[in-house]
Amino acid sequence: MSGSSERVRDLDETELIARFAPLLPFGDLTLIGPGDDAAVLAAPDARVVVTTDLLVEGHHFRRDWGTAEDIGHRAAAQNLADVAAMGAGPTGLLVGLVLPPHTEVDWVLGLARGLAAGCGPHVGVVGGDLSAGEHLMVAVTAFGDLGGRAPVLRGGARDGDVVAHSGRIGWAAAGLAGLEAGRADEVGAVVEAFLRPQPPLDDGPLAADAGATALLDVSDGLLRDAGRVATASGVVIDLERAGLVDEVVHAAAETLGVDPLALALTGGEDHGLLATFPPRTPLPGGFRAIGRVVGHGSVGVTLDGAAPAVEGIGWDHFRA
Repeated sequence: MSGSSERVRDLDETELIARFAPLLPFGDLTLIGPGDDAAVLAAPDARVVVTTDLLVEGHHFRRDWGTAEDIGHRAAAQNLADVAAMGAGPTGLLVGLVLPPHTEVDWVLGLARGLAAGCGPHVGVVGGDLSAGEHLMVAVTAFGDLGGRAPVLRGGARDGDVVAHSGRIGWAAAGLAGLEAGRADEVGAVVEAFLRPQPPLDDGPLAADAGATALLDVSDGLLRDAGRVATASGVVIDLERAGLVDEVVHAAAETLGVDPLALALTGGEDHGLLATFPPRTPLPGGFRAIGRVVGHGSVGVTLDGAAPAVEGIGWDHFRA
């Protein structure tokens, strides 16, 4: 058998691994890669940053919306963003797959190519696991190295800090709205942003080096994730409406007939980085100011000093 008619049930596990393993990157800090009982990664800092995510078909992705390459890219990007959000540089990924037996072999190879694209030239996919099951699932564990930095947590924001963001805001939400409306062709740029997010990975370590007091990956919406920083730090974060909606999101929202501010405030999955910095700190990398920490004593998020007038605050896995 060959081409798209070949299914994973037509191969044994060793044969399937032999097909996709050569497509995966090795990584600069990989000492022993796939093929043994476990991989070995160098840990120059002597501390290891670890995070994991699970993507379930029909809940986190749809194969009729994106290619296998899209899904692999997205799986890598969202995990690497969590590593960067600690102020660390990504070093490697482990990937677990649950595959229904009728899954096309070509789809699995496409997933591997997408993972490689999402990792870039320096991060390795160092191993993982395969299992058969009724539902397609992709589980990714990412590792990172702090490079001698202290990890930047969510709970360090202080009164008077500048709130800053690096990366896109609202693009992925606009893309999802286009897909849900069946109008993806009309808003192609934001659909691409949803399918293949581009987190500013280099800006995580740059934020740590610049003295960021708090840092977080915006995966569930700006309001929800800013609220997590506010809660962990015991502060109020006041976001500024001006500048939250860029021209791309505004144009897509106009085409789709949706509220652009709601996309920016409640849409997640761009995987930008939200940080707080001491006043007068030169903002590093792609960070730009979008608000300020306005005090202790109460906790929450405001927009131009008032409660945000939007429906919902972002993604919740059990209320979606």
